[in-house]
Amino acid sequence: QVQLVESGGGLVEAGGSLTLSCTPSGRTVTLNTMGWFRQAPGKEREFVAAITWSETWRSSRTNYANSAKDRITISRDNVKNTVYLRAHSLKPEDTALYYCAAGREGLPTMDPVLYDYWGQGTQVTVSS
Repeated sequence: QVQLVESGGGLVEAGGSLTLSCTPSGRTVTLNTMGWFRQAPGKEREFVAAITWSETWRSSRTNYANSAKDRITISRDNVKNTVYLRAHSLKPEDTALYYCAAGREGLPTMDPVLYDYWGQGTQVTVSS
């Protein structure tokens, strides 16, 4: 079994920034794509960003939700096998439970069905 351990959430003032991190543990599997989703109270889970590392490309490809692409950056440390989500200029509407997801897809998909593993979520609260 693979567990995804998220960290970095918390309370942030509007206009502030934070960095979330996610590290897989447990059984060793190839996780080509890692991503972040979020779910606000009373709303459906939505895609935030994803990143795919390819040995063929020798580089990463990223995908961002249009709603936040100018305020977030997703990156991946392949040595630490950790994915990061850096967000700045945070708004109260960014308040949500942020989930890390990972899977074997070869592209940074925004489809949650294509992810095999999910973290428990880390809460981000942006105060106005």
